[in-house]
Amino acid sequence: MSNALRLARGSFGRVALLDMDRPLVRHAHPHCHVLLKVEGADTQFSVAERVVPLTDESAVLINAWEPHAYAHFEGQPATVILALYIEPSWLGEFRPNWKASGAPDFFPDPVGATNPRIRSLSRILAEAMVRDPGNEAEHERLLAGLMIAVIERFAAWRDTPASLRLAAASAVDHRIRKATKTMRADPGAVTDIDRLASDVGLSRAHFFRLFEASLNVSPRIYLNVVRMERAVAAVAEGTASFATVSDGLGFSAPAHFSRFFHDHVGSSPTTFRTVSALTRDRF
Repeated sequence: MSNALRLARGSFGRVALLDMDRPLVRHAHPHCHVLLKVEGADTQFSVAERVVPLTDESAVLINAWEPHAYAHFEGQPATVILALYIEPSWLGEFRPNWKASGAPDFFPDPVGATNPRIRSLSRILAEAMVRDPGNEAEHERLLAGLMIAVIERFAAWRDTPASLRLAAASAVDHRIRKATKTMRADPGAVTDIDRLASDVGLSRAHFFRLFEASLNVSPRIYLNVVRMERAVAAVAEGTASFATVSDGLGFSAPAHFSRFFHDHVGSSPTTFRTVSALTRDRF
């Protein structure tokens, strides 16, 4: 069963070392997302409409809010994956226009050929997370070196000023902004997407078309992203029971929440909380 081996969290976002042997459902993240193979079998991800390889020589590169899924095939051996979920504001501390990592075209291609430096830095970071799981400062230092190498090699950050890229990404219809505000305010209370469309003054068909045209994801995927990020924070940082977290996010039963978490995050909530505690309990 797929599970988290280690987790690092901080102002940079989060880094998960995942042992993957089962698919993940189609989902998205509000960060730029980089996947690097550490060991095990070569594998593949579905990004937008393409299936792209994750191997020793290739990285998978996913833009913020870009739908993707882990396309693990039945009987395929497991793969240890270093999954980076990186906050644009943290990257902006290195170069101001790296804040554009939150825009939809930061990585022009969903797959890129790695080099020896990226492969070495990936392994070093993964080993540091295993050896010293609570050393956030060291993890952040190693992650900085890795992300600089990744962006310099793969991102189109020089092509367009960040202000224009971010401005284009933020041009969202006011009714869609109202819908996303409702979802973020209380994702557990949004139980009927058709009712949400009506509440913002749109027919169902128009709402779905306009939502996906504006944000590149369907309303359901957007809502699941919000629920997933709240779930990750609650499981990693909190002490609330999973039943309480489940209820607060609108799941009808804790078992449904556990399945949702595993299908989106790649780990059971129990294991995710356990590896998160390794970080918190260092001192």
